[in-house]
Amino acid sequence: MNRPTRLMTAALVASAALLLTACGSGGSDDDSSDKIKGAGGEGSKASASPSAKPGEAKRPEVELPSSFQASFAGWRNSDPKKQAILDDGKERLKAEFLAIIDADPQSKGVRFYTSQQALTSTETYVKGYVDNNHNLVGKARVFNPQVSISDTGGGVLFYCVDESKGYTEDRKTKEKTGTPDDVNPVLQYRTTLKKTSEGVWNTVSLETVRGGCDK
Repeated sequence: MNRPTRLMTAALVASAALLLTACGSGGSDDDSSDKIKGAGGEGSKASASPSAKPGEAKRPEVELPSSFQASFAGWRNSDPKKQAILDDGKERLKAEFLAIIDADPQSKGVRFYTSQQALTSTETYVKGYVDNNHNLVGKARVFNPQVSISDTGGGVLFYCVDESKGYTEDRKTKEKTGTPDDVNPVLQYRTTLKKTSEGVWNTVSLETVRGGCDK
């Protein structure tokens, strides 16, 4: 899986310093796979359908197909507010994966969890896959989440994505391409989030740094 580098914003520069000085991380090492209910077989269309809990916004239910799975290790925190950031940050990443699989740069799931610079970056990234007629297959391991809350109440979430078992697939020829042997398959996502009036932690800035994490 190859991807363009996303630019670091001023907000992310400040957030990086915040996380380096005082960050919280997931408590348990839950390595459960998101096989997400309703997942179809190879060639099936993944979907996002509305769901809601009492007193919360109607979050899209992001479902990944069996052809591409994501596992999230250690995405637990004893602080409910930090856990809410982890939960919405996790769904945002799944929505990004799903948008590529569905060939939908303007995915409702992405737009629900993402705005501002992060939305522009994500839609451009997904469009690159669509323009090249590429899909995602295989697995991604998402681990080492680091979450904190700024003095102004904003959220900061860094995490690592191991793409060594993920592949870019040509939709026509089905030819698969992995990360080259001389390229580090692990990226660090660096994001900042803002809570909406409906209680959703919306990702507003985003950068990916290849080699920013240990495998």
